[in-house]
Amino acid sequence: MQNPTGSQVASTSSRTPPHGYKPVRRFLLNDILFTLEITPNKREARIRTNTCAHPSPNNAVYNRAYLEYNISMVVNENANPIEKIQSIVKDQKGLLLTSDLRKHGIPRIYLSTLEKQGQIQRIFRGVYSAAGIMVDEMVAIQAIYKGAIFSHETAMYLWDLTDRTPLFYSVTVPSGYNATSLKAKGVKVYFVKRDLYPTGRVSVKSPHGNEIKTFDLERTICDALRSRNQLDIQLVNETLKRYVRKKEKDLDLLYRYARQFRIQKVVRETIEVLL
Repeated sequence: MQNPTGSQVASTSSRTPPHGYKPVRRFLLNDILFTLEITPNKREARIRTNTCAHPSPNNAVYNRAYLEYNISMVVNENANPIEKIQSIVKDQKGLLLTSDLRKHGIPRIYLSTLEKQGQIQRIFRGVYSAAGIMVDEMVAIQAIYKGAIFSHETAMYLWDLTDRTPLFYSVTVPSGYNATSLKAKGVKVYFVKRDLYPTGRVSVKSPHGNEIKTFDLERTICDALRSRNQLDIQLVNETLKRYVRKKEKDLDLLYRYARQFRIQKVVRETIEVLL
């Protein structure tokens, strides 16, 4: 194929594109006009690119779907990509992950478009939010780091075992977990053996009302005593005193967890003094 200057233009397919494609979306990137076209039955899609000021089918490069980033999946949605992204952001209370785009087959070019238009803003790598809203950082952290469960100081605050608002977030991850970038964000990371990692895991509401993962009351007490040398002693004492005053405490469960973590003696002695 030749462009208007007579030079050869590379094409990704030697086949002549079939008739019946209808343009549904155009966007400009690096002075190249991209046109997304679909068939009436919405089963196939292609992208037409053109570097001319006035594009025409005679000098365009045709690329048959199915494209590397699976553009064909876009036509399976009733809403157009921009509307679909806006719907995802609304459903997720202002939060958007790049993995959401992959899940719905939406090309990342639309992410760049919305960011340039000021509709979304980048929070962390792979995490965006609707522009002008306060992002729930706890949700954002767990969206990126699936293995991070809020624990220790943060769990104490979530369970009203302390009045201290954490200056940083604390999480527990399984041993072997790569927490380098998590620590770089100022998060305090605790490690635990993989077989003990899920013990007491529950879902609760963050201070912003969004669902997050943490550990239950009894696991939090075990963590406080198990990691007492890494915690402020006054915080540990306040946590223990508040726990024994709670009506919903479960001492049988606490002692069972203590056996699992092999801290039965310190847990039993500490609790019996406070009761």
